[in-house]
Amino acid sequence: SKFVNDKWMIKNGFLNDVQEHKPWWWNIKVQKLNLSAPLILLPEVSCQKAIEILQEKGYDQAPVVAESGLILGMVTLSNTLSSVLAGNAEFSDPVTKVTYDQFSKIGLEDSLGKLSCILENDHFAIVVHEQMQFNGNGSSFMKQMVFGVVTAMDLLTFVSRSDKK
Repeated sequence: SKFVNDKWMIKNGFLNDVQEHKPWWWNIKVQKLNLSAPLILLPEVSCQKAIEILQEKGYDQAPVVAESGLILGMVTLSNTLSSVLAGNAEFSDPVTKVTYDQFSKIGLEDSLGKLSCILENDHFAIVVHEQMQFNGNGSSFMKQMVFGVVTAMDLLTFVSRSDKK
């Protein structure tokens, strides 16, 4: 039944916008949110170190990204702490043990309308930007770079601070 669900279709890129009476911000691009650069953790960071880093830097969550650039998921302060306290993870375990691997990605060129649909079900979306990279033999490949993490609060702040058109 997913194929008849307009919100699922928008979230997964099969429909652009289906809302008849779109709010003024619906077609504005995600890049206009002016997100701060994300804090990124490598997979070998321990749970204890992740907690320390997140607390020290004032973040609730951070993407976990392999050296290759592959986005492995998202780690949150609350999930890390609760997993350790419940005995499901040790402070010394790599952060990948408590990483959410179910997450949504959105591009800088995507609309705030699409983001809004994603945030109806998810607490956050990882903002990615694809760039072409070349290796030593001259062949190229596309690599996704984490540009930021966006939450419903980011969208709400933008909508409430910006002037309506």
